[in-house]
Amino acid sequence: MPNHFSNEVDGQLKFYQDYLPLVDNTLKTDDILTDYTDGIVNGNLIEFKVVINDINSVLFQAIKYLSARRIKGKEIPKNILLVSLTNEKIYVFDSQDYLTHIEKVYFGGASVKTAGFSSDAPLEVLEYGQSQLDESRLITLLRSKQYTKINIDENCIVGWAERFYSENKGAKKSDFIGDQTGKVKIIGEIRKPEKLKEFINPYIGETNAQFHYLMDKLNDTLQKKNLGAFYTPESYVEKSLELVRQAIKRVPEGNDYIILDRCAGTGNLEKLMSDEELSHCVLSTIEYYEYKVLVELLGDKVRHIIPPTEKEDTFNMGLVRGADALSKEYINNEIIERYINDPKVTIIMYENPPYAETTSIEHQKAGTSKKSSAWKKSFLVTEMKKEVKGQATNELGNIFIWSAFKYYLRQPTDSYIVYSPVKYWKAQHLINQKFLGGFAFNRKHFHTNIHAMIMCALWSKEEVALESLKLEAYDIDKDGNLLPENNIIIKRIHSTYSQKYFDKRKFINDENNGLYLGLNGKEYEGKTKSVIPLFNSNILGYMAVYSSGFDNPDLHATLIMAGRYDGHGFFLRSDNFLEKLPMFAASRYITYNRHWTQRANIMKSADGAERFNKAVSSNKIEQDLLKILLFTTLETQNHMRSLYGSDGRFYRNELSLDNTNGDTLATVNLAKLKQGSKETDLFEQWEKVLTEAKKTKNYNSKLTYSVYQIIDELNTSEKDENDKTIYNYPELNGHLNTLKTMVKEYYNSEIVPFLFEYEFLK
Repeated sequence: MPNHFSNEVDGQLKFYQDYLPLVDNTLKTDDILTDYTDGIVNGNLIEFKVVINDINSVLFQAIKYLSARRIKGKEIPKNILLVSLTNEKIYVFDSQDYLTHIEKVYFGGASVKTAGFSSDAPLEVLEYGQSQLDESRLITLLRSKQYTKINIDENCIVGWAERFYSENKGAKKSDFIGDQTGKVKIIGEIRKPEKLKEFINPYIGETNAQFHYLMDKLNDTLQKKNLGAFYTPESYVEKSLELVRQAIKRVPEGNDYIILDRCAGTGNLEKLMSDEELSHCVLSTIEYYEYKVLVELLGDKVRHIIPPTEKEDTFNMGLVRGADALSKEYINNEIIERYINDPKVTIIMYENPPYAETTSIEHQKAGTSKKSSAWKKSFLVTEMKKEVKGQATNELGNIFIWSAFKYYLRQPTDSYIVYSPVKYWKAQHLINQKFLGGFAFNRKHFHTNIHAMIMCALWSKEEVALESLKLEAYDIDKDGNLLPENNIIIKRIHSTYSQKYFDKRKFINDENNGLYLGLNGKEYEGKTKSVIPLFNSNILGYMAVYSSGFDNPDLHATLIMAGRYDGHGFFLRSDNFLEKLPMFAASRYITYNRHWTQRANIMKSADGAERFNKAVSSNKIEQDLLKILLFTTLETQNHMRSLYGSDGRFYRNELSLDNTNGDTLATVNLAKLKQGSKETDLFEQWEKVLTEAKKTKNYNSKLTYSVYQIIDELNTSEKDENDKTIYNYPELNGHLNTLKTMVKEYYNSEIVPFLFEYEFLK
């Protein structure tokens, strides 16, 4: 009797209920539903249909799934099982027979544009509902763990590399892509598979050159950042070459010129140059396998590659001996020196240096900041620290920029075209040179996951104090074409919050026995403590708002009840808290404004401090400050929560709208706020949230709640069998979501203009 299923899912679940226990009783449905497929069981890809009316179309859909797996570096099941649920038939295909199709790249959903594909006849047709023999065969197939070996190419090498590195901790690039074409004979995994031998065929290409534009991606993130330039998208390269040609036009008549790129990688920046332009290039890269590709692709076209040829000792632990641009040896390289010392040669530098920042959260999370910061002991860093103080020396890209002007550029007609986040000029004042033009690009297209602004600027070797720069902005569309955005004005920052606004007062009655709190507003139990835990009845909380940029906004914007364990801020006091809250509000900007032109462009500043303090003194901005107070009470990054401390004290949240237990400092002050419709709506929405919060099981009537404390302690949830979040109090969750939307709108319309006016944002 045929089965009748109203949809695929019901039939799919029934199938797995019947057969999974017979295959592997530890397997769960969640284990096999991966990569948008109907299921992968051992060496089998399964595709279900209520009825299969077009076997070609369904098979093609399965092939597309396998293509996507190959690109991601996932093994390809040998068997393709197409299940027609109603008539209980399974059509069995061998993926090996369709490898040429699997190794193509498809765009769009797997189930669309499947017409026109022609398959061979199935190897088997199993009538699993009618034949015990066929049913037994099905179970045998489902138990099999055989895979089709794929061929490595430029479309899938990144996926397989990432898999290799994740499964083989400590592996180097040579372990993966090593070949025997250089002086060093290292056979990598792709040429002689061992770890992946069940899944990939040996790569037999003569060289690795076809991978050149992805070579920089073939390492873990931190190592990649530490070694060399990011892959630069072709559309951006084409645009930046306009700046190179502008620099060439500046070369005095009768002068020769060189174009020096110390971190050329595989020559991404140079690949669109004319032969004439290439003939002036002097290139180097620190990474050995990039060097080999660079030599192969451009060795006969450029003036010099450093070193010119590979020697027995060129390979140095995966790096190129003599090509370390941070070393004294490189600065004294006789080839480069010859040009630097010749006044009849104009120096043009053209680089996309690495952006590694050793204090970044990604380094900290990986626990590899020391290992990946070996460059900090280099000659150039040592020399730079003699002249430059502060955080600028923590960023690898800055070392390249500083050293360019220090050691290579000598004449007013020399030029530097450099890709880098704008911070080096805007906030760190690393250089004060004449700006001749530049572009803003979206960092997302540089093999990163971050939508943020990268500046490509043309600088001259002429000292000029500028307060602003104008950049043409370009994104890239899905077809790789440039998308012009509005021009961007970059304004320089001269002062930080800590310099102008932090409350550094000490009170005679301050006690040193308060609480240490973590970022979540709860008591901190770790060992790292770098703040004195003050207590005073005039202390409302602790505010940490540091870093001029927004690279990690939730780390760099903290508002909690007592001292943050690692410091970075100041204690918020009852006599002046209102005038301090704009710092917290400004620190939330990037959370609500995520366009790529904002991030790494808009930064925090205290440049308007004098005007702001005058406005505070004259009571001119009282209503603006009260609006910011209202925002602060409702902002979810405000992690102030009422709590009973281990020091025996009760800490009541005074920056809360919850007046259940009497007015708070916030509600007293907000009584002076002249309410428009937006403010009234926010107060009303808060009341809806609080009403529902009081109905929850965990509600404590003795506490004074913030929005964050309600979310964290009262808006509880569970996971269902499909790993979907189910909220215990849907009304509360709904009101909270509505409030978040309203807060965002209120922030951008009522708060942001004030923050820019007084240069808390710039």
